Amino acid sequence: MKEILLAESAGFCFGVKRAVETVYAEAERAAVSGRERVYTYGPIIHNETVVRDLERRGVCALSGTEELKALPDHAGITVIIRSHGVGPEVYEICREKGIRVVDATCPFVSKIHGIAAEERRAGRRFVIIGDPGHPEVQAIMAWGGPGTRAVESAEEFVSLGIGKDEPVSIAAQTTYQGAKFKKIIDKIRIMGYDIRSFNTICNATHERQSEAAEIASKVDAMIVIGGRSSSNTRKLAEICSSVCPNTFSIQTAEDLDLNLLAPFRRIGITAGASTPKHIIEEVQISVRAKF
Repeated sequence: MKEILLAESAGFCFGVKRAVETVYAEAERAAVSGRERVYTYGPIIHNETVVRDLERRGVCALSGTEELKALPDHAGITVIIRSHGVGPEVYEICREKGIRVVDATCPFVSKIHGIAAEERRAGRRFVIIGDPGHPEVQAIMAWGGPGTRAVESAEEFVSLGIGKDEPVSIAAQTTYQGAKFKKIIDKIRIMGYDIRSFNTICNATHERQSEAAEIASKVDAMIVIGGRSSSNTRKLAEICSSVCPNTFSIQTAEDLDLNLLAPFRRIGITAGASTPKHIIEEVQISVRAKF
């Protein structure tokens, strides 16, 4: 009999749970009325299973501002802002078109929007430590203004060509690794830049990453569950792999090759913030049924 250690923090975080529940409630309301259409600005979360289920319920994901602009005006349309947030332009387009907006932006992300806007008004350059291609980071950049940039290392920061006497404010993507963020900030400070830093990594991310590392250090193999496009899931996999070489990243139970787990006695399981509870349970059941 194998021993399974499941992370207590595995699965939906507060912001994701709130966003997903909001969309399902709006989809049900629209179905009852029969006269409304519900859209999300981008996939509500980075989990293909959830997105497909919402599509079956009539919820469509808009890919960007051009699709948003193409929607008819005043036509019983609701646009839900995803947990990753959006820039000011999206709100302005919806206002001009008379579209109802339901804002499901994670409060931790909204806080960074406020910081970015405030630092811009104070005349400081704003830089985000995070993935430039991630929708959360792109939204923050929009709130920070034209000069805002995103980097993932101290070297990338230097390559921006910011003068050492120019005031700069730096924040983190909410799902960034805390240790890496601190290391980057320390390096930039040592080089003599005039920076003000904000540790905007959310508590749920910190707890999830710490717990994953602790479990990975106690097991022979680690399973990390989450969508392929989920940034926080990828970071969990990186953390677990650095501690436990036998780390397996999957989206659902169907992706797990149970034969690979045969040599291991203790198995740890964690999941990204966009992973539904039932998928985590299915993985647990599959492992227990096999062994």
